[in-house]
Amino acid sequence: MVPAASNFRGVNLMKRFAQHSFAAIAALSMLPAWGQSGAPAYPVRPIRIVVSLAAGGGVDTSARIVAQKLTEAWGQQMVVENRPGAGGTIATELVARAAPDGYTLLMTSSAFAITPSYYKLSYDAVRDYAPVMRVVLSPHILAVHPSVPVRSVRELLALAKARPNELLWSSSGSGSPQHLAVALLNMMAGVKIVHVPYKGTAPSINDLIGGRVSATAASVVSTLPHVQTGRLRALAVLSSKRSEAVPQYPSVAEAGVPGYELDVWYALFAPAGTPKDIITKLNDEIARHLAQPELKQRMFALGLEPAAMPAEKFAPYVLAEMAKWAKVVKAAGITAE
Repeated sequence: MVPAASNFRGVNLMKRFAQHSFAAIAALSMLPAWGQSGAPAYPVRPIRIVVSLAAGGGVDTSARIVAQKLTEAWGQQMVVENRPGAGGTIATELVARAAPDGYTLLMTSSAFAITPSYYKLSYDAVRDYAPVMRVVLSPHILAVHPSVPVRSVRELLALAKARPNELLWSSSGSGSPQHLAVALLNMMAGVKIVHVPYKGTAPSINDLIGGRVSATAASVVSTLPHVQTGRLRALAVLSSKRSEAVPQYPSVAEAGVPGYELDVWYALFAPAGTPKDIITKLNDEIARHLAQPELKQRMFALGLEPAAMPAEKFAPYVLAEMAKWAKVVKAAGITAE
């Protein structure tokens, strides 16, 4: 079921985050140690990783790499189950209701921190979840059609200021990270680039290649092949600094908009109440694999950047992301489709 549009406002949402933030972080540190409880070693049976998007995308690929490594390390099957739809909230609702025993995990994207700003959810993203770890970043490239007479972010902004409401920016849908990318750019640079939502990344990219829109921001896998063939022109990456996956491109912040940052991340979450020892064991094992040069190169080849962040740092990071995007959603007037 697609969630109904929310009446949340950014200020109210940030108040909720403030109320929950210290409790959420404190709860993580106060959970009883798994080994001390007398419970059996973990894991003793297969673990299910529920993925919030369809098979074949970056979130799914990351989940399957993690599942493969954990299966090899622990000798227990990691089962990846795709539950796409409703902006990722179908999977998120499912895992929120699962037993907090470490045998049902959620692999999702930074949309987890965005959807509470404009969807009315059947779960509380703060109260009902325990962040496990950030796994990878998916660098997004700001690209334009070759007919657009710009070769840098500064030139793009100058053109946008000279021609307000004329440049068109495609995205994979309203409220997507690609949509928030242009909303944030408009806010921070004082320009008026028009957002054009599509139903997915593929049609968004196709219309950019066809010259029906001016610009977009999308993953390395979606954009780089077309940049390399000359059908698109890359200007920058959206992250706060250059990406290890595509270091040849400057960040938007470096290229003309200081402070601009949009990190698209993929991360693991568990139902609230999952024992601390389980979360720590998942953190340690996944981080160990992500640090291996062979896996790093495999990730880079997929346009992904290993970016392990443990639970104690990831929990406040998610809260900060929620507050940031609540402001952008409110300022841009973004609502659920």
